[in-house]
Amino acid sequence: MADLNVAYRNFLASLSGRRKGPKVAAPRFRSRKDNRQAIRFTKNARFKVLDNGRLRLPKIGDVPVRWSRPLPAEPTSVTVIRDAADRYFASFVVRTTNDVLPPSDSAMGIDLGLTHFAVLSDGTKVAAPKFLRRAARKLSQLHRALSRKTKGSNRRRKAAVKVARAHARVADTRRDWQHKLSTSIIRDNQAVYVEDLCVAGLGRTRLAKSVHDAGWASFTEMLEYKAALYGRTFARVDRYFPSTRMCSDCGRINDKLMLDVRSWECPCGSTHDRDINAAKNIKAAGQADFNDRGAQVRPAAMPAPRGEAVTHPHAVCSTHSVEGISVRQGGEDVKGPSSSRVRRAVP
Repeated sequence: MADLNVAYRNFLASLSGRRKGPKVAAPRFRSRKDNRQAIRFTKNARFKVLDNGRLRLPKIGDVPVRWSRPLPAEPTSVTVIRDAADRYFASFVVRTTNDVLPPSDSAMGIDLGLTHFAVLSDGTKVAAPKFLRRAARKLSQLHRALSRKTKGSNRRRKAAVKVARAHARVADTRRDWQHKLSTSIIRDNQAVYVEDLCVAGLGRTRLAKSVHDAGWASFTEMLEYKAALYGRTFARVDRYFPSTRMCSDCGRINDKLMLDVRSWECPCGSTHDRDINAAKNIKAAGQADFNDRGAQVRPAAMPAPRGEAVTHPHAVCSTHSVEGISVRQGGEDVKGPSSSRVRRAVP
């Protein structure tokens, strides 16, 4: 009943506009085809973790548990979950304190992609593991075997469990890999900046399978909550910021680059790797937005080449702008037509 109450509150708040973000639909009954089940026990239910490591649940008894970690405090509730792969999990709610890491002087900009999962501003390239692509043959075999079974039969139910376990293995492997990578990045850097990608929009393109296989959204969520947990700074740079075609040395914004162009040369003489240059620009943009000390983190101004130093008599100030970057018009700073606000954090 408590979950139903929260669901209706969220739905009504979204309907009236008080709740920000995507629209929330009304609560509905769980589908009969959904094999997931969950039940929650609170303190009033008198569940107990025994000294021998078993979990005592009311009306069920003592259940053996394989603990992934010791509980840091006494739990206030436990939720027993059965997933589609016919596995059972116990999720405990405990009260803990944040483990703040020692301060670090380094900051990192991250450019996410498909060929390389992540390119860091220090030049490190993390190859995309492509867990779903590697398991595609096994999954296709299991799906074909499932399609041959009679609907409603026990063999079809067993085949569906095999398919769910194969998909769960891919998801668990991806989640474990992302946890290790995100933890290492947060531990080694005081501030982490990423680009605010529209994953939902990219998931509707011809690259949808590769985008979902990469798991950018879950990775950035891990970075965000781990930064808050360990006392680090995490920020997202505006998705309209031209990180790829801006020169990280002189700040010049060049023409749009096609996806097959992996390196390009700026008129200032610098040659850039597409992804490394984007990671450097993301880092610089994040520091410029979140540096409260007023230090100059953008590239220093440099004289324009002789062929570009042209004065237009009727143009006092340039009005060329990029989404999310302020420009000057008539001596006043204005924002682009659809610039998004980024939450401010203290490094």
